[in-house]
Amino acid sequence: MIKEENFEIAEPKASSLIHSIRSFGYDLSTAIADIIDNSITARAKNIWIDFNWNGQDSWISIKDDGIGMNEEELINSMILGSKNPLEERAKNDLGRFGLGLKTATFSQCKKLTVITKSSNDDVYERCWDLDYITKTAQWRLLKKGSDLVNHETLNNLENGTVVIWEKLDRIIDQEVEVEDNRAHDVFLNNAAAVKKHLAMVFHRFLEGPNNIKIWFNNRLLEPWNPFAIAIQATELLTIEPLFVNRKRIEVRPYVLPHHSKLTTQEHEKLAGINGWNAHQGFYVYRNKRMLVAGDWLGLGFQKEEHYKLARILIDIPNDLDEEWSIDVKKSKARPPHNLRQDLKRIAKITRERASNIYRHRGKIVSRNIDMDFTYVWEQSLKHGKYSYQINREHTLIKSLMKNVSIKSDLSALLKLLEETIPIPTIIMNYSEQPDNLKGPFEDAPPKELITVLERNIDSLLKQGNNLNEIKQRLLHMEPFDLYPELVVSCCEAKLEV
Repeated sequence: MIKEENFEIAEPKASSLIHSIRSFGYDLSTAIADIIDNSITARAKNIWIDFNWNGQDSWISIKDDGIGMNEEELINSMILGSKNPLEERAKNDLGRFGLGLKTATFSQCKKLTVITKSSNDDVYERCWDLDYITKTAQWRLLKKGSDLVNHETLNNLENGTVVIWEKLDRIIDQEVEVEDNRAHDVFLNNAAAVKKHLAMVFHRFLEGPNNIKIWFNNRLLEPWNPFAIAIQATELLTIEPLFVNRKRIEVRPYVLPHHSKLTTQEHEKLAGINGWNAHQGFYVYRNKRMLVAGDWLGLGFQKEEHYKLARILIDIPNDLDEEWSIDVKKSKARPPHNLRQDLKRIAKITRERASNIYRHRGKIVSRNIDMDFTYVWEQSLKHGKYSYQINREHTLIKSLMKNVSIKSDLSALLKLLEETIPIPTIIMNYSEQPDNLKGPFEDAPPKELITVLERNIDSLLKQGNNLNEIKQRLLHMEPFDLYPELVVSCCEAKLEV
């Protein structure tokens, strides 16, 4: 037992601490997402977010129809560190430290007002004003805050909460005028970025029959699902359960379709906020809430173009926060040491499959047929240098090479083509605009493809193959593997003849 004279209370200075916690590293999107967490934990079914432009007096509000708070609960929620992160929490609780409301708010503005009511109770209001705390040097929680939103805003709700941000000094210049169009555009662009971020982070809450609705400036927010589960060509590899401290974690590896399998709209949407390359990797969710949006989690992998189709979902419960090193902003996570090898293994398998889909333009090569796949071009490595040759065993090439009269000319032509491939230009174009390169016969009239296909069928017939064998070979030969229905119809037409 420590004697009373052996210690003294050393309270932090209000004005110093309140300004220190403004530097937790939030951006506007992660800050607002942290406020939304509170609304979801409060079982809200509707959340309304409004960005209101008024120059230096602009403000942001987040309202929900959750269970609300009584006066004691409201005061407690305004206290810094109102929750112990070591305490056991409800399964649906998206918080941890009891800091989110305050740290998220003060990272963006200097005035926070919360108005709330629970069923069969009065409306209560409290406000933190950083300028007032600095002036008084005391933790003075005001009973009256914003004049912009009054208690009547909750009249049409049985219960709910409104969070109002004012003095947006980290978002807009505090000297800006209402008529400043450039500043207004920046404000609107910030709102658009927040909207995209929320559509991504909370997509699993926005989807499904019992979904939550988020209204952004009076428009319903559409979810952004990074795994394209509604698209048939998306591959879900083996789902794996992993365990930490006997608690289950589920890992679901997805390989997205090659862009040739997507519409332009689908491809643009799946690029997400930061583009295809940036969104590859693991997606870590805690209680359906996305924490990490595409990261290889320090497992030794780099984000590279040919792995961009690999996206892996990890579901963790909220009682493994410490093991996963979840930060206050809920925007970073690191896997426990005993999971790293399993996650590496899953990542390698998913990356390999994604690379195959990417390199082969979306073709799926059957594993049940022993027939080799036939490529037009072959790669070789000699003295540490790569080169590319036309496959002399390809059906048409092989047929032409048998013609003695043109054999030498054809050989010379093939060699000339191989030695003059514009590799630097191809590499430059592919690195700058990888999705703008034309696929095989992508823009050609169908007649041209049919002509080339029929010439191959004729060559294979001359080599003594029957039409069933020819069909199987063509389905495993580029570029005809991309057009299976046409292969079948052309072979059947030959059979009828």
